[in-house]
Amino acid sequence: MFKYPRFIEKVMATAKTGSFYLTESVSLPLGSANGTRVQGTIDLGAYVNVPTGQAIAIDQVDFVYQVSSDFGSDPASMLAGNGSISVQLTDLNPGSALVQADDQSLIASGSLSIDQSNNIATHVSDLYPDNFGPTSLSEAFMVVNDTLYLVAGNDAAAIGGAAVYVTARIRCRVVKLSSKDWMAIAIQSTASDN
Repeated sequence: MFKYPRFIEKVMATAKTGSFYLTESVSLPLGSANGTRVQGTIDLGAYVNVPTGQAIAIDQVDFVYQVSSDFGSDPASMLAGNGSISVQLTDLNPGSALVQADDQSLIASGSLSIDQSNNIATHVSDLYPDNFGPTSLSEAFMVVNDTLYLVAGNDAAAIGGAAVYVTARIRCRVVKLSSKDWMAIAIQSTASDN
């Protein structure tokens, strides 16, 4: 069985809340050159607590792509030519860069491929799952850092005649981890930053 990063076998986690959503949007300004990257942050300080072993369990991440002030989804307006819009959610600060898929801090990623000439958009799912499965806590991605980072950017073409908005909708819950599990996740997170 394939092991995903930061999934600790037999995690001794207890849910303290039901599922709720966190959201963050970043804006790629109109005319942004190929290779532009923008970053947004989600503060988890109210949910993560070291002394009590409190963490966030992420069950699912969805990415939504919208364009212009009316927040439509017309792919012909998103880019000036054929290309893609990439997005990643991490729990360590990558700056305004995308990380390699084997980075332990990567929680979810995706892209929207745009065929400008045919007005076709295709949501490309990475091999890495953005939906962590059933509601079992052992399947969730555990986060002990106090910030999440959303990075999005355009590739192979400039942003078209209107700003493009990329939003992450994160379904999660607050959990209490055993001291041993909390420490193991913290060490793994710190090690991936080196």
